Amino acid sequence: MSFRYPSGINKPGYNPAEALVYNMFSWGNNNIGQLGIGSTVNKSSPNQVGTSGWYATSTGFQGGGSFTVAIKTDGTLWTWGNNNYGQLGLGDTTTRNTPEQVGTLTTWASAKSVMSAYHHGGVIKSDGTLWVWGQGTYGTLGNGSTSSRSSPVQIGALTTWLMLTGGYTFCLAVKTDGTLWSWGYNGYGNLGLGNTVDRSSPVQVGALTTWASVGTGAYSGFAVKTDGTLWSWGQNTFGQLGLGNTTTYYNPVQVGTLTNWYSVISSQVQTYAIKTDGTMWAWGYGASGSLGNGSTANQSSPVQIGALTTWLTVTGGSYSGRAIKTNGTLWSWGRTSYGISGLGNSTYYSSPVQVGSQTTWQSVSSRDDTASGIG
Repeated sequence: MSFRYPSGINKPGYNPAEALVYNMFSWGNNNIGQLGIGSTVNKSSPNQVGTSGWYATSTGFQGGGSFTVAIKTDGTLWTWGNNNYGQLGLGDTTTRNTPEQVGTLTTWASAKSVMSAYHHGGVIKSDGTLWVWGQGTYGTLGNGSTSSRSSPVQIGALTTWLMLTGGYTFCLAVKTDGTLWSWGYNGYGNLGLGNTVDRSSPVQVGALTTWASVGTGAYSGFAVKTDGTLWSWGQNTFGQLGLGNTTTYYNPVQVGTLTNWYSVISSQVQTYAIKTDGTMWAWGYGASGSLGNGSTANQSSPVQIGALTTWLTVTGGSYSGRAIKTNGTLWSWGRTSYGISGLGNSTYYSSPVQVGSQTTWQSVSSRDDTASGIG
């Protein structure tokens, strides 16, 4: 598959060979030690987690999830935070407030393959196999059952998985052949299958082979095709599907007619996306300035955040957002509860504000009130 990346960017993510000195940072809510810094004290500014050598990170939803899955440049897998459903993959249900390695393997894969969702986690290995663990209710783990698993379990035997993401109790994935797959809870049509039937094993969404990337909200799905078109489906209470209304959709529907979308991610009620020209866009719930467009109004269609063309990656939180520019700076906006903005204060910002002065940020992840980043 071919796909166009933002201006000046050759590929998403970064070269792990160049990431050996990069550090992991976390901030925000830390009531159960989900920041991985050995305490339960909230942090309103980024704090370093462990030693250097991190490659990829994914921080999941709050409300009980509150955990992080991360990969180091040596290919090892690490988790920390809440573990009530075994979502840390460590073979038990004990919460951890510092990173702990999952097994001894060194074959866990790239930045796009890491998933920390609600009570379930997952990773694609370097051999293209897909592994999940945690809460299995509704078939969330995709292994044909509804049982929870506290250690990684492989989904089938395929070696063609490329990208994985998760919502509250469901998952979306793309294979190397460009097909799109979903499984788990489907009460809002969030599996994109045209119905509300839960699935405990991966089911192909349509018959197309042109899907390039996927993103999830709490109960909604998003995907970008290789032609740069953006598609969405599922829950739409606040217009988070970007379709100009608040109607629930059970099949993928194209968002507008543009063909220059690059990536998309949603939290609970708002969605963010970046185009191939490096511009950043948002829609959905606007309270607390969560859309970053200088307003607090809801938007049911994409609205541009500022006029810059230098945005590289974006992630959503609970009524807030964070993004990285091509110059390696980190920016934040929206609600600041628990210190999630990383700005060291409790001020709400309706437009992006730079977090510190660091210019080596490579990735950032958050879904609600906890964030992690590598830089």
